[in-house]
Amino acid sequence: MNKKIYGGSSLFLLLFIVWSSASAQSISGKVVDEMTSEPLPGVLVNIVGTAFQEKTDAAGYFSFSDLPDLGETILMFSKNAFFEKRFPVTFISEGFDLGIIFIKPDMLEAQQQAAIVSLSDQELDEEDGSYSNISGLLQASRDVFLNAAAFDFSATFFRPRGYDSEWGKVLINGVEMNKFFNGRPLWSNWGGLNDVQRNQVFSMGTSASDVSFGSLAGTTNIIMKASEYAQGGKFSYAVANRSYTGRIMGSYHSGLTEAGWAYSVSLARRFAEESFIDGTLYDANSFFVSVEKKLNEDHSLNFTAFYTPNQRGKNSPNTQEVYDLRDNRYNAYWGFQDGEIRNARIKNVEEPVIMLNHTWQMSHRTEVNSNVAYQFGKTGNSRIDYGGTRLFTGSNGENAFFGGGSNPDPAYYQKLPSFFMRFENNQNFQEAYLAQQEFQKNGQIDWAGLYIANQTLAETGGNALYVLYEDRNDDQQISGNVILRSEINSHFTINSAVRYKNLHSQNFANVLDLFGGNAYLDVDSFSEGSEAQNDLLNPNRLVRENDIFKYHYNLSAMAVEGFGQVQFYYKNLDGYAAVDLSHTEYQRDGVFKNGNFPNNSLGASEPVDFQNYGGKIGLTYKLTGRHLFNVNTIYFTKPPSLRNTFSNSRQNNDLVQGLGSEKIMAGDIGYIFRTPKIKGRITGFYGLFEDATEVSFYYADGLSGLGRDTTTAFVQEVLTGINKRHMGIETGVEAQVTQSIKLKMAASLGEYIYHNNPNLYLTSDDFTEAKQMGKSLLKNYRVPGGPQRAAQVGFEYRDPDYWWVSGTANFFSEAFVDVAPLSRTRNFFTDSDGLPLLGYDEEIAATLLAQEELGNYMLVNFVGGKSWRLQSRFIGIFGSINNILNASYKTGGYEQSRNVNYRLLKNDFERDQPLFAPKYWFGSGTTYYAHVYYRF
Repeated sequence: MNKKIYGGSSLFLLLFIVWSSASAQSISGKVVDEMTSEPLPGVLVNIVGTAFQEKTDAAGYFSFSDLPDLGETILMFSKNAFFEKRFPVTFISEGFDLGIIFIKPDMLEAQQQAAIVSLSDQELDEEDGSYSNISGLLQASRDVFLNAAAFDFSATFFRPRGYDSEWGKVLINGVEMNKFFNGRPLWSNWGGLNDVQRNQVFSMGTSASDVSFGSLAGTTNIIMKASEYAQGGKFSYAVANRSYTGRIMGSYHSGLTEAGWAYSVSLARRFAEESFIDGTLYDANSFFVSVEKKLNEDHSLNFTAFYTPNQRGKNSPNTQEVYDLRDNRYNAYWGFQDGEIRNARIKNVEEPVIMLNHTWQMSHRTEVNSNVAYQFGKTGNSRIDYGGTRLFTGSNGENAFFGGGSNPDPAYYQKLPSFFMRFENNQNFQEAYLAQQEFQKNGQIDWAGLYIANQTLAETGGNALYVLYEDRNDDQQISGNVILRSEINSHFTINSAVRYKNLHSQNFANVLDLFGGNAYLDVDSFSEGSEAQNDLLNPNRLVRENDIFKYHYNLSAMAVEGFGQVQFYYKNLDGYAAVDLSHTEYQRDGVFKNGNFPNNSLGASEPVDFQNYGGKIGLTYKLTGRHLFNVNTIYFTKPPSLRNTFSNSRQNNDLVQGLGSEKIMAGDIGYIFRTPKIKGRITGFYGLFEDATEVSFYYADGLSGLGRDTTTAFVQEVLTGINKRHMGIETGVEAQVTQSIKLKMAASLGEYIYHNNPNLYLTSDDFTEAKQMGKSLLKNYRVPGGPQRAAQVGFEYRDPDYWWVSGTANFFSEAFVDVAPLSRTRNFFTDSDGLPLLGYDEEIAATLLAQEELGNYMLVNFVGGKSWRLQSRFIGIFGSINNILNASYKTGGYEQSRNVNYRLLKNDFERDQPLFAPKYWFGSGTTYYAHVYYRF
């Protein structure tokens, strides 16, 4: 067979093959890269309109056997970073080898795949799930809208349909990677492994997945088996100014040897002393190895391991006052120490994963995959504690604690000009000016001052006032599953899976740096007597570096799940139906006996368990090959995350009151059109969430019902019975104007709101009983988390000589700050004695409680690349510039829950510059990314 026949630009090649209708039919072939002529493993080959599908093996071969009489049909070949190829075929003879089939690489998609994770690492790692970025589909979907969401909307924390990463399932080799703690995958667990993560199967939304029941935001199965990679290697180097400034990466794949072995390795390093945001270091290494042995024609065994230790300096949210005094690069979390940048808020992740995967080809139509994985290691988040004290024992034997340092945060409200202008009749202009000059000139953490304070006390025998410590989670998790796929006949496929996960998580704080001090007294400086003891079993303990202090407890979690699905395929109608059953258990086991909760902190809590279920169905009606209509519906229940199960897990065993499973109902209906020149879709979607739970922690001022002398406390806010509604329309269209020029458009018009008034109660070590605050009037407030409306217009130019350029203009609106639920309860209009506040004005209150909408903005982005072939080797370059016009914008924010009653909030917002205004995350200015690669 020659390249002219099988590798031309036409997507439709009609093959007339002599076939005997009396015999079982078979068809086979070999798929290779049109650009390199190298065989391509892992290409998905579908017989359209049937249940039959195969994947090419390590040598690029595929084979269908024992086929019924199919007559005229279409073979479709698809693989990430390659153009889809469709082969209409007519079977009229007994079995035939199609020979070599060439598929063309999509260089734009391939290089964007490599770049998208690099550009979004920081957002993907964010602790606050409200701002987690699910552009981490980790692939360029061929869907026009999802392409826009992944590559252009991601910088704004835009989330398709308003769903954060909790609602998307991520699997590696069939093993689910979503965490028990918050339901989200921790992207940094496999950061820097771009080159070995391109073999993916993505199921959009709630559509059918062969490996999982899935969820609302889609299912991605990243296949990292050694035999799935084409033979060869790649080396690349990248420079950027967003999350990191440099990246070096290399990988090599052996392909399947004659002895049946295959191996794959990848190494990478990403680094920055400081990236776009001031003081944000980045230090990450990545290691990957996969070894596979093909035992015989039916069995193969694969071992995969990856380890991606990384450290990242965080950046602070800031008020508008701080932004106006500095700029969008300002970060309060760092300062110079001996001329070097030092960040107090470091996220440190070291969680290696090892897994073993067994594939059993029971027959040419049935495959069973058995997988087991073990993940272990630590995640740490550092910060400064300034509550150091000294113990004094009175003549009566009672202990008292004295000390405490000043807040080292350079953007603390008492250090800003507004603090000195807070009294209308007594504004201190001189101090305000000095504060402004100090903040603009310095305005960073004074590390030297912390050392001086501690060393001065150490010289007189005192304890440290300041300490750098780390909130640590040391996890050990084992996961196992068995996944089956069987083609029953030409129209039906069944999928099923059984999964098991077991987690043991040790949680504690440990001392990192005493700043020159001798020791740190492990007590709660805001409590007195025995209540001040963080651990009654070791009272008044002095801790030093690497010691555990403050809190120490273990969490255990276990889940068992079973999933079953049937898919059917006909000429004009495809569909699926799936069910899911699961059982989940959680338990806390306290190691410290907390002085505020002596009877409810040490030892094991009562276990809590949840039985959950779900079902989904979907249909696609093909009016013609160019006009399709689809509908998907799902209903399922979901256990609360570990994070939202215990109201104050650091101090006690209390479960959230009335804890239960969340209920989710969702659906979408869409129209898809595909013509030779124009393709696109428009989809309407709806999601209803009921009975969710959220736990938050903050310092509140203006509390009522605690007595006249008690209006402030550090509280745990527990919202229960939360309902939310997501609805909207998304669309994407692209037009192939010429063979080289493509125009594209994408848009999402969403409305994501709280759909009821949930219940709210508070717990705290400042009061013994939970304080019921009644309903929080959140109904019709917008759910926070990026813009709810986005649109794009753009173009692509692809030259036949393998260079391309693409430009987009992206428009965003209707992003809202996260409101403070406690301010929407009766506490807002109630005095400290429990009686209504005097002078309460409902119109003014409505203005104070109106949700702030962040401004509209536009971002213009350009990307481009070029590849050169040097015999059997390739050199390529890729570059992108985001936000070319250097637009200033806010990606999100939240109300500070400091002033939680009408009088305090009104007084604050009547000031020219409120002391406790909302805090925002500001978008990056103009950023760039560029890399060069060598492939062999």
